[in-house]
Amino acid sequence: MIKLAVVNTHPIQYYSPYYRQLADRDELNLRVFYTWRGPLDKAYDPGFEQEVSWDIPLLDGYDHTFVENTASDPGTHHFRGIVAPSLIHEIESWGADAVLVFSWNYQTHLRVLLHFSGRCPVLFRGDSTLLDESPGPKKWARRLWLRWVYRHVDAALYVGRNNRAYYEAHGLGEDQLFWVPHAIDNTRFAESNGADQKAAEWRRELSIPDTAPVVLFAGKLGRKKAPDLLVEAFSKVTVEDAHLAIVGSGPMGDELRSMAETQSRIHFLGFQNQARMPVVYRLGDIFVLPSRGPGETWGLAVNEAMACGRPVVVTDRVGCAPDLVDGENGAVVPAGRSTPLQKTLEDLLEDRGRLQDMGRRSRKRISNWSVNVAASRTASAVRETVCSG
Repeated sequence: MIKLAVVNTHPIQYYSPYYRQLADRDELNLRVFYTWRGPLDKAYDPGFEQEVSWDIPLLDGYDHTFVENTASDPGTHHFRGIVAPSLIHEIESWGADAVLVFSWNYQTHLRVLLHFSGRCPVLFRGDSTLLDESPGPKKWARRLWLRWVYRHVDAALYVGRNNRAYYEAHGLGEDQLFWVPHAIDNTRFAESNGADQKAAEWRRELSIPDTAPVVLFAGKLGRKKAPDLLVEAFSKVTVEDAHLAIVGSGPMGDELRSMAETQSRIHFLGFQNQARMPVVYRLGDIFVLPSRGPGETWGLAVNEAMACGRPVVVTDRVGCAPDLVDGENGAVVPAGRSTPLQKTLEDLLEDRGRLQDMGRRSRKRISNWSVNVAASRTASAVRETVCSG
């Protein structure tokens, strides 16, 4: 068995099912080294503007350890927020055959890349893209810096087309790139387990008729995800019985409510925890992620909505757009403009039968973007990298 040390900042709801699948692989002996506890202990999330503690198991089913973080201001909001002096020693003491590092932009994670480069195979996983690059000297200075960083990586696990283009731009070759899909626990979202009934009851509580189409946004209410553009676009939609449900919290909350104060068909439903999300997605007939960026490198809420059998509308600044969304299961619209979004919603909302067909295509399409596939392809990448080294 190959002993694979995974380095990540903190337990994340999207990755825990992936780690469990990796731990079940016969060819791997997995241990995840966490460098911060994060929302596991109820931490303040500035994106949601509230304390968050996830209500689903994040540590079950795989070997893990928490390494002491000595940062004076711990967290993932800055480079010096992850300082774990003992991490390298702990990985070496465990006897890792390969190291998989998530993100380089924290002090300790970068040190791990540099230390293990040339000592054992180093694999890397991140979801960065070139979508937010601006021309000029800063772009090329950053390119040079990142080319140096990625020279210390033996293999990169790219999550989709935009992410692959990013690695190629920074010097990684074909033989170093392995597709490992950005995935969520599809089964948890696809299986209703009463979620359909709970969503129907929720609609009645909101006085939304059974026949009325519902547009859904779920996420942090901040500038990056652009919920203001969705409110603006929806306010001009001519489908008179349509409703908009906005799930989440964040710094734009008051502004959005002010924008919608005369709109009785716009509903603000606040922050909903993970166990409730399969119900949340079923509340809507179509899911919209109208991000303007910067930094919408993927958009895993799109995966979740698709697993729930919902059509999706995203902007061209959402990293997953070329992989997951097209005219068969939704639409991609230009970022930063409400008019194209308005017209797209009007076109889609006129025919709920068409929306249901698109939702079925979403569910079928996302079946290949699963944690099972991600774990299998990760194991293959680790095996090939270790053997070639």
